[in-house]
Amino acid sequence: MCDLNVQISSTDLTSTVGYDSIIQHLNDGRKNCKEFEDFLKERAIIEEKYGKELINLSKKKPCGQTELNTLKRSLDVFKQQIDNVGQGHIQLAQTLREEAKKMEDFREKQKLHRKKIELIMEAIHKNRNLQYKKTMEAKRLYEQRCRDKDEAEQAVHRNANLVTQKQQEKLFLKLAQTKSALEDTDRSYQQSVTTMEKIRDEWQNEHIKACEFFETQECERINYFRNALWLHVNQLSLGCVQNDEKYEEIRKSLEMCSIEKDVDFFVNLRKTGSLAPAPVVYENYYNAQRNVTPARSPAPVPISRRGPLPTPTSAPGEPDYATVDGYSLVHF
Repeated sequence: MCDLNVQISSTDLTSTVGYDSIIQHLNDGRKNCKEFEDFLKERAIIEEKYGKELINLSKKKPCGQTELNTLKRSLDVFKQQIDNVGQGHIQLAQTLREEAKKMEDFREKQKLHRKKIELIMEAIHKNRNLQYKKTMEAKRLYEQRCRDKDEAEQAVHRNANLVTQKQQEKLFLKLAQTKSALEDTDRSYQQSVTTMEKIRDEWQNEHIKACEFFETQECERINYFRNALWLHVNQLSLGCVQNDEKYEEIRKSLEMCSIEKDVDFFVNLRKTGSLAPAPVVYENYYNAQRNVTPARSPAPVPISRRGPLPTPTSAPGEPDYATVDGYSLVHF
């Protein structure tokens, strides 16, 4: 920030406008880091809540619970993977909290290091301003003694032939006193200026070192902030990739789902026999009385197996499912 120091410096020796501007900028940067830290914490709360809701949904909400065979297995995989997605969001929430803690540690470390430099600069500013005030006071006294000496000299020349010998002696005495006072204030003023210059040189050197330190800190902060944002986005992308892997397991399970097997499984599970009930025939009461031999019921008719299952077709606007190179795609 040496370049910044030149750009925002002031010709007023006691001015801290440039320094204050740098400190304000650093404080703003620290505030921005705190805002991102809070953002990560809030995002973690959202992710954790969403993950828990998904887990509760997969465990408590019925979803095709009476399905059988291959479709049932696909539904079991579906609910398990939704549970895994929920667990992934909870894990992401924990990761975000860890990143927020890292940002907090970085922010506090910079604050601690900055505080040492700021204390040094505050002491130098205080000493510089105090010495500047003393120097200006010494200059005021010096200039006043110069005016007093000039007035005394003018009084001697102006009244050289107009006053008595005794009055002349008083004028010369006063002139001598003003000259002596002037010499004292002149030495004091020069000493004060010399001291001021030493303090000014020390302040300037410390100011440059402080600006260099602040510049290094600001570069580190921007770099850390940028990398933290980059990492956060990568974590979100990774979560999406991991979720898609879980969803792919569901798609693979659905590929193994067989309509014919599920129908046959249901038939075999719930079948009641292969013979149809005998037809109900008309029996004449009086004929039955005369005919001692009971009439035999016609033999039951075997149930013929129906033809092949119809091939499901997609209605307009519904997706067609296909597998390409082992990867499930949905073509709309």
